[in-house]
Amino acid sequence: MPDTLAPLFLSHGSPMTALEPREAGAFWQRLGAMMARPRVILAISAHSLTREPVLMAAAQHTTVHDFSGFPEPLYRLRYDAPGAPELAPRVAGLVAAAGLPVHTTTDGGLDHGIWAPLRFVWPGADIPVLPLAFPPDWTPARLFALGQTLAPLADEGVLVYGSGSLTHNLRMVFSGGRPPIDAPEIAESAAFRRWWAERSAAADWPALLDYRRQAPHGVLMHPTDEHLLPFYVAAGAGGGQRPAARRIHASLTYGCLAMDAYAFGPAAAALAQALEAVPVAG
Repeated sequence: MPDTLAPLFLSHGSPMTALEPREAGAFWQRLGAMMARPRVILAISAHSLTREPVLMAAAQHTTVHDFSGFPEPLYRLRYDAPGAPELAPRVAGLVAAAGLPVHTTTDGGLDHGIWAPLRFVWPGADIPVLPLAFPPDWTPARLFALGQTLAPLADEGVLVYGSGSLTHNLRMVFSGGRPPIDAPEIAESAAFRRWWAERSAAADWPALLDYRRQAPHGVLMHPTDEHLLPFYVAAGAGGGQRPAARRIHASLTYGCLAMDAYAFGPAAAALAQALEAVPVAG
């Protein structure tokens, strides 16, 4: 694999994915085996939200169980990765140079959007993580611009990792009782995911940035869009005005909660090819 690290967007799904990983967990394990090991992970999660961008530059992170009402074994899971305070000035400088606001705090902690996938990708919890909290009221275009400031990091051993969900209508999941985890996909979810994959393959960023008007069932799949916004930060980090975007995994839970993953930039194609060359276990 090339030394350049393709920025990633991973759908993290329900917190229960950490215990019931299914197809996504198998993919995350293959991803860790195929990718060059990053020096640092710069993580942008839908569950770390602030009024302006904030780098969480703690020297050591603890595992944040930012959910309730789940089985007790889920709360025993730990992913206490080291922090990366030494990278914070470099990232802050890149963001500030573009005229965007950015702050740094010594606070830390990894929410489940960060640690649930990472515990399968690199289970040793030994790669330093620098979370970048973001404002959920920024437009996709502004978050794409934030990601563009991070593009140089791909050649510096830093993985830009966005974590959210390609579809995220929890009312649809839980209304009338939680459906089976392997429930058939509803038509609206299938149409949205298909459109997203097609527009991504075409690098049609005008459409993707305007998804709430242009995507089929866009607002239904994202009544609020904070779980999709990390996609745009990771995409912008792919470099250029029209970065390549490759879907590198597609699966589903509960009939409408997507687990799709995307890679961006010049290294995305090579990563996709490497993953396709490895047969799926089972």
